[in-house]
Amino acid sequence: MDTVLEFERPIIELNKRVEALREIERETGADLSASIEQLSLHAGLLQREIFAQLTPWQRTQLGRHPSRPYTLDYVERLFTDWTELHGDRAGHDDQAIVSGLCRFEGRPVVVIGHQKGRNTRENIKRNFGMPRPDGYRKALRVMKLAERYGRPIITFIDTPGAYPGVDAEERGQAEAIARNIMEMSTLRVPVIAVVIGEGGSGGALALGVGNRVLMLENSTYSVISPEGCAAILWRDRAEAPRAAEALRITATDCLALKVVDEVIGEPIGGAHRDPTAIAAAVGEALGRHLGALRELSVEALLDDRYRRFRALGAVLEPSARALPTPEPSAP
Repeated sequence: MDTVLEFERPIIELNKRVEALREIERETGADLSASIEQLSLHAGLLQREIFAQLTPWQRTQLGRHPSRPYTLDYVERLFTDWTELHGDRAGHDDQAIVSGLCRFEGRPVVVIGHQKGRNTRENIKRNFGMPRPDGYRKALRVMKLAERYGRPIITFIDTPGAYPGVDAEERGQAEAIARNIMEMSTLRVPVIAVVIGEGGSGGALALGVGNRVLMLENSTYSVISPEGCAAILWRDRAEAPRAAEALRITATDCLALKVVDEVIGEPIGGAHRDPTAIAAAVGEALGRHLGALRELSVEALLDDRYRRFRALGAVLEPSARALPTPEPSAP
């Protein structure tokens, strides 16, 4: 994990001092255990203090962390018998969206999700997680396949937004997103969406119409990125932290606004600090919600999804109190 966020630097500096003392202890044989223990304790307390009061912008940075687990990392840890499906059957295969057949807890499901890259070469291949319309058409094709064979659908959302390039617009980006939203609302199988990083605009919503929408503690879900909002409202992308505050994009905000149904707690320091632990937490939540949804009839599933989105959002009068901030579930 080479990327260090600015607010993490005091923690990193303390950890470096601990490592330096341990190295001195190894080289000289001097007993520095008391100093090491004291510094380690201080670093732990500082870390808990910092991560207990993160700003929306700091959570946005964590949600974008390049070491954060992506869709295929969850596939590797949570699912078995993975068979990836490619192509939209119209001549294209967008690598910014991955999809496939697999098993979860021994039962067949379909997984679809945005996929970013770990380095420049991978990011070019995955287009930095920004799908073109071909990706959404591939996703819809696989959703319809899942519906035909009665497999629940699990989607993982992690995109800055749909790709806004000319070629994407020429091939019908808006139509592809709108069609996915429409078709997902009528799928006759359980659908669960999990926001694992960035949930940006229609590019996220095109995979987000589910019976349940879950969200990791340090992920974000918004109609626009903070930088894009700042550029429009204040003509200055440097105002992104201010925009992040105004947009109410954090997991606790989204839970209070009924945009999501559950917040999944992350390890201290973010999901990238312990991918195994966060995968286990996501798996537990998926199992619990899938178990409940499997008990519903097709008609009840459709009604559940309809009612969920009709109830979405909360309106505040200028004098109203601040929205409550429910606690996330434990990692």
